[in-house]
Amino acid sequence: MPSTTVGEEYEALLQFLYMAPIGLVQARSDGEILMVNPICAQLLMPLSRNGELTNLFTALEGLAPDLRHRVQTFESTHGMICEAMHLQINAGAQGRKDSQILSLSLLKLDAERLMAVLSDVTQSVKRDRELRQSQAWINTLVTGLIDYALVALDECGRLQSWNASIGRVTGFEQHEVVGQDYSLFYPPDGMSADRVLDRLHEADESGWSLDEGWRMRSDGTRYWGSCLIAPLHAPDEAQSEARAYSLIIRDVSDRREATEALRNSVSCDHLTGLANRRAFFDGAELELQRWKRAPRPLSMVMIDADHFKRINDLHGHAAGDAVLRHLAAGLSATFRAIDVVARLGGEEFVALLPGTTIEGAEAVALRLCRSIAEQSVTVDGTPIRYTVSVGIAAMEEGVEGINTLIQRADVAMYAAKANGRNRVERWHADRGRAPSAAQPT
Repeated sequence: MPSTTVGEEYEALLQFLYMAPIGLVQARSDGEILMVNPICAQLLMPLSRNGELTNLFTALEGLAPDLRHRVQTFESTHGMICEAMHLQINAGAQGRKDSQILSLSLLKLDAERLMAVLSDVTQSVKRDRELRQSQAWINTLVTGLIDYALVALDECGRLQSWNASIGRVTGFEQHEVVGQDYSLFYPPDGMSADRVLDRLHEADESGWSLDEGWRMRSDGTRYWGSCLIAPLHAPDEAQSEARAYSLIIRDVSDRREATEALRNSVSCDHLTGLANRRAFFDGAELELQRWKRAPRPLSMVMIDADHFKRINDLHGHAAGDAVLRHLAAGLSATFRAIDVVARLGGEEFVALLPGTTIEGAEAVALRLCRSIAEQSVTVDGTPIRYTVSVGIAAMEEGVEGINTLIQRADVAMYAAKANGRNRVERWHADRGRAPSAAQPT
């Protein structure tokens, strides 16, 4: 058999990659695409703003704005930059129950070349969430059976009684808890009256409702705890005053670090530490379901750093990254724990405010604008001042979903830029569509 040349082997490899049953992209270290197979092209083309696939980072900028940063800060000469990173495309199209989720693995081959694997994992993610929910329920029942507090709740989420387990875990005495709703065990901005009822309804629908995060003891100290709510009534009593629930609180501070590390790996923006696009749409989809079941104020806030391209051009991308981290810290300090705050893409951030009217959202946004404008970011001894433009919109009848609400807030945000920047604008029906995101900001 005649020997094959290196060129022939390379061509055979390219042919294999081209015909592979998974989405594959080969790119330069700056993201320039060298080869993309048909499956991957089919996944990437709907994400392209101009119908072209020339740069991987540009194509995925709206879904993974920190991808270029991950590559630039990956110090090894080769290796896995990210593995099975989930990219949430939308919050679910009209008439479709599930949002679409892509999985991205990015491998550094050498100093000049990258290989990306892209696939649609929408259905597998749905199945995995259902499995993890079941596992969490089982884990709560069979582990830590000593360090827990168990109490009965009425149909409004109020504590019906007190026992020693409550005092052991939370420090609260009987006269402090009986007749109070269970938000007593949460930080002040960690639970609202609407959310108290939401979790009861979700327990009715799913059989339980479980969340994990900061909790408060009677002396004001915090601990990392899990709270599980399960209905005690039969399903056909879900709408009656006979409803009752059990609440199990566990102090799981010992596993907080591992839990947060896992959460950060899949739900946090690598550069800013805020929620990423996937986590935002997960949270927003849940809030939309709650709004549909029981309409209440719900506002969207879109935030964009003004003249960000100019900052990058004058001071470099490292300075731009510092500005984004500074802005993220400002958002964390401004919004509440129950608000869904995320980096949506590039220099664009978003916050969903449950239980907040558009007037309330405007007040918070104005406070944010003033705070950012009064500060500066120092990079290599150079102070950099910047401002933000903010658009707000409120959920109402006729809004088809989260994507429509985002679009309205985006239109208002571009109106803020058109009217001079460093300001807040509301959406209203006579505003036009937002300009192309490729235009200077």
